[in-house]
Amino acid sequence: MVKYRRVLIKLSGEALGGEEGRGIDTSFLRYVAREIRKVYDLGVEVAIVIGGGNILRGSSDSQRMGIDRATSDYMGMLATLINALALQDTLERYEGIPTRILSAIEVRQVAEPYIRRRAIRHLEKGRVVIFAGGTGNPFFSTDTAAVLRSAEISADVILKATKVKGIYDKDPNLYSDAKLFERLNYMEVINKNLKVMDFTAITLCREIGKPIIVFNIKEEDNLKRIVLGERIGTLVGEF
Repeated sequence: MVKYRRVLIKLSGEALGGEEGRGIDTSFLRYVAREIRKVYDLGVEVAIVIGGGNILRGSSDSQRMGIDRATSDYMGMLATLINALALQDTLERYEGIPTRILSAIEVRQVAEPYIRRRAIRHLEKGRVVIFAGGTGNPFFSTDTAAVLRSAEISADVILKATKVKGIYDKDPNLYSDAKLFERLNYMEVINKNLKVMDFTAITLCREIGKPIIVFNIKEEDNLKRIVLGERIGTLVGEF
């Protein structure tokens, strides 16, 4: 029995970059496509917000490159479009899944402009929808874009795909005694300064009451198990 009928997956650009977090790891891209296929075959409507950090991170690279922050953020938005095209091609070529890219920045030759009702219609027709271009505005992360799009399409849940099992009290890659949280409310995430999403995204989630599940995308079948209702990773909500 499927628990979530319409999901929004937040996939970071760094995840697509493999171990080094840079460029596009095609083997991992195909793995992600297979995982999405398992959920798609259950009849779940799938939307994806994809980041661009494997190519460029507007907030952190701006100062390093000596480029204006707004300009750097726009460059990052275009990076998400590159990743979206790579994911679209992989989903269609290797899994036979129909997809549409909707971009907040108009690039009509390669993507449709973002229109809320069009996005919902694509989902209803059984197409995977990939949202690119963030919110279309500088100074907002793709995490915030994920929350915004999830609200607009009435997704049941945000599934934040990461490289670790969920949210920890400290970095599990650096500390062997890091504690995994099974569930947290929005204010706990903010008060504990947990870095799962930026505060703008978490605050918006709290305002609209949108649950977030943070999980390890690298563990096979995790995505499917979540959709079927298993407790995987960390659940963030209002308890």
